[in-house]
Amino acid sequence: MGVVIIDGSTVRSFVSDDSQFNKAVDEQFVALDANGDGKLSRSELRKAFESMRLIETHFGMDVATPPRELSELYDRVFEGFDRDGSGEVDGMEFRNEMKRIMLAIAEGLGSCPIQMVLEDDDPSLLKRAADLEASKLGAGSK
Repeated sequence: MGVVIIDGSTVRSFVSDDSQFNKAVDEQFVALDANGDGKLSRSELRKAFESMRLIETHFGMDVATPPRELSELYDRVFEGFDRDGSGEVDGMEFRNEMKRIMLAIAEGLGSCPIQMVLEDDDPSLLKRAADLEASKLGAGSK
């Protein structure tokens, strides 16, 4: 377990490094594609978001969201990813939406650093962004 400190520039730098960003997002896509068909179904994407519990919590506290409202929220999230309306999310749609989300996070962070406690093997994109910055800083000090 470790503590990482990131700000908007850390996230923007990661997103602008096409090689590192695309590799990380593509790995996440493959991990979410439970049936291996190269597309994310509504249920595959929903399962991923349910496991993160982003919508069912507020600052780490459970909130009672009615099931119908949760379903509507997940449907809207899916539609954000499914830009062509095909009912499935392909790798490019996933990559583009993740880029949009990460840039929104960067914008929200601005120049205000935050600390995050993460497991060493955490696969999150924010951890990957912090790792990339650390590797650049380490290479610059040699």
